[in-house]
Amino acid sequence: MNRFQARLIQFMMGRRGFDQFSRDLMIFALFLILLDFFVSGSMLNTLALLLMFYSYYRALSRNIVKRQAENNWYFSFIGNNLRGYLNRDYKHYRYFKCPNCKQTLRAPKGRGKIRVTCSRCHGIFEKKV
Repeated sequence: MNRFQARLIQFMMGRRGFDQFSRDLMIFALFLILLDFFVSGSMLNTLALLLMFYSYYRALSRNIVKRQAENNWYFSFIGNNLRGYLNRDYKHYRYFKCPNCKQTLRAPKGRGKIRVTCSRCHGIFEKKV
């Protein structure tokens, strides 16, 4: 191990490094920089630089408890909103919400008009799939 690697390891002791939230912030910032090439006169470049700065601040912070809480918040936000939509199988299933309790339900496509019973409120309604 050379001298630079030893100093880098010593510098990173007690720091978290890049977690999923920091990586996603960095990717979003790079996306904004690319978008700024096509949109003239916008503040996207400034916003991207602020996001990059915050991402590096998170990665180099020694307050691990606070950064872990932020990362947990991010995972709960993504898990409840975005990842649920990305992981759905839209090719084989039709997704819809119960009119009573708003629970997301699914049914196989191509069955025509079916009678659906909600798993949460046990309400019965008809849906075309």
